[in-house]
Amino acid sequence: MSETTAAAALRELVLITGISGSGKSVALHALEDAGYFCVDNLPAELLEPCVQLEHEKFTARVAIAADVRAAQSLPLLKPALARLRDQGVTVRPVFLDASTDTLVRRFSETRRRHPLSDPLAADPTTQRALIEAIELERELLAELREMSTIIDTSELRPAQLRQWTRQIVQAPAASLTLVFESFAFKHGVPLDADYVFDVRMLPNPYYDRELRPHTGRDAPVIAYLQQQPEVAEMLAQIEAFLRRWLPAFEQDQRAYLTVAVGCTGGQHRSVYLVEQLAQRFRARGSTLIRHRELDARDAAS
Repeated sequence: MSETTAAAALRELVLITGISGSGKSVALHALEDAGYFCVDNLPAELLEPCVQLEHEKFTARVAIAADVRAAQSLPLLKPALARLRDQGVTVRPVFLDASTDTLVRRFSETRRRHPLSDPLAADPTTQRALIEAIELERELLAELREMSTIIDTSELRPAQLRQWTRQIVQAPAASLTLVFESFAFKHGVPLDADYVFDVRMLPNPYYDRELRPHTGRDAPVIAYLQQQPEVAEMLAQIEAFLRRWLPAFEQDQRAYLTVAVGCTGGQHRSVYLVEQLAQRFRARGSTLIRHRELDARDAAS
């Protein structure tokens, strides 16, 4: 392989987009720390010239944030990304999302103006005006969301978002990456989930005082759950379902498939099943593990 061909194979663009207040600045800073050349709020008209300029200077990895701050140029993003792919650039679109309640709280805490709020409004952070701006933003970004890898930041600390962003760009780009995520239903279903499996009907180690302090990654809980026939049956059925339909997702050229498994507290059953599923599918290619509640606890400690 020539040096020119090798350089072309390494060229990469990460496009960070998403809902205002969802953490795009945090994700972009994480990529900057990882060695990417980063640009925030770049109009779509400048996307191709910027990427080409940096690649000509042998900066192989570029990350750009684009959103409704340049709303008029948003329709130009998708065809620009297609042209970059035709030129041999590996394009990774990442969309950050969060629940409306979370976004309203974040804007209220920071007192910052939403990009689509009325600049003449006396108080642009009032809940009604803010929700209307968020819903309009969702409509404007719907097409970008559909073509991107989605991260739900509603329950994420900044340290978690930085970690998950780095995981995405480190995964191989050529094949479907399976993401297994555990979560607690009491904190809401992840917005980025393609499939959601509810395992709250399975025997719960929480009710055993000796098992309660442990998690689904610890030997005592693993031993307990392995002894439960219902758990083994649930695990086998989820595995069979995924193996049946994964080829269809691969043929559809999906980059990521997020499988979320939820229980009551996100500590025992869902964690165990996610770990087991990841182990069973690791041989087929790139596999990532996320434990929303456990990762939040670890980030806080």
